[in-house]
Amino acid sequence: MTSLRSRLLAEFVGTAFLLMGVVGSGIMAEKLTDDVGLQLFQNAFATAGVLVAIIVAFAAVSGAHFNPVVTLADWAFGNISLNDALAYVCVQIGGGALGVICANIMFELDPINFSTKDRSSSAEVFSEVIATIGLLVVIFATVRGGNAKLVAFSVAGYIAGAYYFTASTSFANPAVTIARTLSDTFAGIAPGSAPLFVAAQLAGAVVAIFLVREIYPE
Repeated sequence: MTSLRSRLLAEFVGTAFLLMGVVGSGIMAEKLTDDVGLQLFQNAFATAGVLVAIIVAFAAVSGAHFNPVVTLADWAFGNISLNDALAYVCVQIGGGALGVICANIMFELDPINFSTKDRSSSAEVFSEVIATIGLLVVIFATVRGGNAKLVAFSVAGYIAGAYYFTASTSFANPAVTIARTLSDTFAGIAPGSAPLFVAAQLAGAVVAIFLVREIYPE
């Protein structure tokens, strides 16, 4: 089994690049066009591409979670110890923050500039419950269905689609949510909106764990 140190480093680096992809592509999209629809398309396309790459690169090392709710679900299914899961969550949050800081610097912005984009509407919060349920069901149903090698593509496809069919643009990830408070750009979220998003994501995770166990029982 790969050492915990290697797994944590993979989760840290992978989550950092995920956030560079999410936030960096959002900043670039704002520079390229004033069309909000086209900005969203560019952001979704880039995020999906980065997801495929980092999941393929790191799946064999850490499982390529890059997301605390994925890690907590994996713990609930008995695939990872609680101590390891908590360590994963810590490095995911840290890696995500570093990724946003790097994205800001690449585009000559202050390393940390807190977002002012309010995302606290009931529709957006509910969307995060749905987005998280869908993401976790897609991941674990794909694996339990014997298609683990296709997870990278199923996750990327789901996230790209969920950018459009959810009012929140599908964060579905507490580490991503926290990190995106650090950039006042297209992909940002105001710090005051983040706790509601995280709570919704955790609620979605509970529902998803139940659904996966019912659809694909051990």
